Amino acid sequence: MPLYFTEQELAGRRDKVVAELQQRGLAALLIFRQESMYYLTGYDTTGYSQFQCLYLGADGNLILLTRSADLRQARLTSVIDDIRIWVDSADVNPGQDLWQILEEQGCRGQRLGIELDAYCLTGARWEYVRAAIDGRCEYEDCSHLVSRLRLVKSDAELAYVRRAAALADDALTAAQRLATPGTPEQHVLAGMQSAVFRGGGDYAASRFILGSGDNALMVRNFTGYRTLDANDQLQLEFGGAYRHYHSCLMRTILTGQPDPRHRAMHAACCDALQACKDAARPGSTFGDIFAAHADALDAAGFGEHRLNACGYSLGALYPPTWMDWPMIYQDNPVVIEPNMVIFMHMILLDWDRRLAMSLGDTVLITSDGCETLTEMGTDLIVN
Repeated sequence: MPLYFTEQELAGRRDKVVAELQQRGLAALLIFRQESMYYLTGYDTTGYSQFQCLYLGADGNLILLTRSADLRQARLTSVIDDIRIWVDSADVNPGQDLWQILEEQGCRGQRLGIELDAYCLTGARWEYVRAAIDGRCEYEDCSHLVSRLRLVKSDAELAYVRRAAALADDALTAAQRLATPGTPEQHVLAGMQSAVFRGGGDYAASRFILGSGDNALMVRNFTGYRTLDANDQLQLEFGGAYRHYHSCLMRTILTGQPDPRHRAMHAACCDALQACKDAARPGSTFGDIFAAHADALDAAGFGEHRLNACGYSLGALYPPTWMDWPMIYQDNPVVIEPNMVIFMHMILLDWDRRLAMSLGDTVLITSDGCETLTEMGTDLIVN
């Protein structure tokens, strides 16, 4: 399998991490997030469901500790030469295998950075690591060290993001065609997923969210499907994924005769989304985007029906979620920079009337504002 980035680009990313380690006085970074491993080395696997760790020393040395099932995966997809295997057994403790690497690399008595915020690093697995290094090394949480670097995309990354955006548009086109009265929800979902795969895309890191009727108010994936009624609301949150890079959309499709309040909710979402796009410019913050969202929806009289966050960064993500750090919430101080990719979603949930409306786009931050990546527009969809 080819690398999806040049070795020079991957090396440049690692150089930035190494420089940060040296500046902080850290001997190494213990990497547990699959996204970080992919970003720094090209390593592409679902093996993070089990214990694995990528060691990156302040000297640039790379060592992957993983299982035998991922040995060939690592050799085929990454630039990692030194791959160590921990062996499955009833009383296995991969923390001890990791300590052997740390000891070998001269980390005893040194300070380490650790990606503690990682789905791979469960509480039980962290206990393996903690027990192995306590009294031997000091450590600090460096969960955002690589994530901060991943926020600003390279030209090569943006090419993948744009392809993902085109695939999301294809999925929405399929939904618009299929979401008619009498159609089972899963037929709509199948058409959307098919459009992504036929276009050369990947599995998305999150499951597509789809729900109609009262279920449109859940805005979460769940099991069980229904058939669209003559007058219905279909809530959709979905995305295109290409080389693990994502571009997401959120739309509500109506069937039959829309409730006048549905139209008012859609108009409010349109205004709020535009306000968020206007706020998304270099030098502003993620908190500024949220304020634009809240102010617009509150002014339209829908404040009690909005949520407490309205989006997040996107990039190369793995299951269980395409939600990347940071999120858009009140007073979030993270500063917006050019070449960030941000998903903004306006969601209104009126429980008393059982009405839902959403509108969401992915944008690319430019030198003086943002570019909307979808070509589908924001008109209300009624079938």
